[in-house]
Amino acid sequence: MVKCATCAVKNKCLKDMKCDLIKPKYGKIKHVVGVISGKGGVGKSTVTGVLAVQLRKLGYKVGVLDGDITGPSMPRFFGLEKEKTGYAPTEVEDVYKFVPVETGLGIKSISMNFMIDEEEPLLWKGPVLGNVLMQLFTDTDWGELDYLLIDMPPGTGDVAMTIMEQFPVDYLVVVSTPQSMVSMIVQKVVNMAEKLEIPVKGVIQNMSYIQCGKCGERMNVFSNNSAESQAEKMGLPLIAELPINPEFAEHMEAGQAERFAATNPEYDVILEAFKDDEKDIYARNKAVKRKVIPFL
Repeated sequence: MVKCATCAVKNKCLKDMKCDLIKPKYGKIKHVVGVISGKGGVGKSTVTGVLAVQLRKLGYKVGVLDGDITGPSMPRFFGLEKEKTGYAPTEVEDVYKFVPVETGLGIKSISMNFMIDEEEPLLWKGPVLGNVLMQLFTDTDWGELDYLLIDMPPGTGDVAMTIMEQFPVDYLVVVSTPQSMVSMIVQKVVNMAEKLEIPVKGVIQNMSYIQCGKCGERMNVFSNNSAESQAEKMGLPLIAELPINPEFAEHMEAGQAERFAATNPEYDVILEAFKDDEKDIYARNKAVKRKVIPFL
């Protein structure tokens, strides 16, 4: 953890600014966004990948940190499951940094599955997982990024708390599905963020509907309740509704999910929702008088 004496912004620090947030050692990151859900199986990693692609289409420099250490999925989304990350020397003798793997669109990604065999289990407990995640954040050579997305583990456990309490998170994006039980569990995450004073941009409802390939009719699969009504119950804006798309699953299996997300217009709804995001961040921080530690 960075102390005041060694902090890069100590000369510009304000007394009410949080000083205990970790910072990357190698590179500059403008915004950190956590993508979270209350439970697994809602397509959170897929939404993280789609969001990364759409931000890249907006012209931003984007990175993805696979924060689900024991169940990493991002290499599969980007079709990079056979890739391995490397280590590069630093200016300090015998000190090395992680080198992220770049996707076809130039998104920088780091994941435990780039360092171990894909099917090798990690038999680690909470404190170790949190420390490893912090090391992946601080010791990766990110270069210059406008956005770093963190694909967070499901639930409200140790690792999620580590990210919310010690990472410089600008806001969270919550992923849900139409079922009422899922919405109830996701509400726990929303309440957790509120208690820890982490802003939430809104909710993306995944698997919201399926569209008939012949007539184009939208059909609800899990619930007839609208996405708007469920978001309203959570007290959150609805960012987007994403469909169940069998064609997307086929592209995922073929390692082409990134290209599919970039070229399929049904995901442009996310692009529209985030095109004024930096203005929204400024307004949100100003409203709560929240200061952000600059990365110099």
